[in-house]
Amino acid sequence: MLSDDQIVEGCKNGKRHAFSALYEKYAAVMLGVCYRYTKSRMEAEDVLQEGFVKVFHKINSFESRGSFEGWLRRLMVNTAINHYKANQRNKTQDLDLNSKELVKKVENEDETIEVDEVLPQKELMKMLQDLPEGYRMVFNMYVIEGLKHDEIAEELDISINTSKSQLFKARRWLRQKIEERQKQLQSL
Repeated sequence: MLSDDQIVEGCKNGKRHAFSALYEKYAAVMLGVCYRYTKSRMEAEDVLQEGFVKVFHKINSFESRGSFEGWLRRLMVNTAINHYKANQRNKTQDLDLNSKELVKKVENEDETIEVDEVLPQKELMKMLQDLPEGYRMVFNMYVIEGLKHDEIAEELDISINTSKSQLFKARRWLRQKIEERQKQLQSL
């Protein structure tokens, strides 16, 4: 098994085996990253492929200052975000831009979503996939990727208040779905 340094160096030198090793080592993990931002596995696979094409074109810009996996993950997230934005240009979406009350609640939001261990990870992933697109994007970027609302707003070309509102709505939606599912499981 090649180390990340060997893989990167091989890719920079155009070695096919290094590109194959890179894909084999990271495809499954990065598919999971892409899947969180898309509605289906097929769409996630498309984003993954697009992301790897970008990796192969941009590999020379990786300067080994941080972890390669972190660089790769950021590139995949950016690819997923760009994919989302491209799809949004063709749609209209209700983002509830004027909800000051929701923004205040989000700013004071310190509750976490409690999940019993009986709820399988696969079900949680399905719940994330079922979130409305705007909610899903903001939730992933804020909760999973750790971006701030100003960064999310810039990336998605929305207002900071919209980002906060979408996060609040996503948490509320997920909390409701999780509670419903846990009640179902307790009644069995």
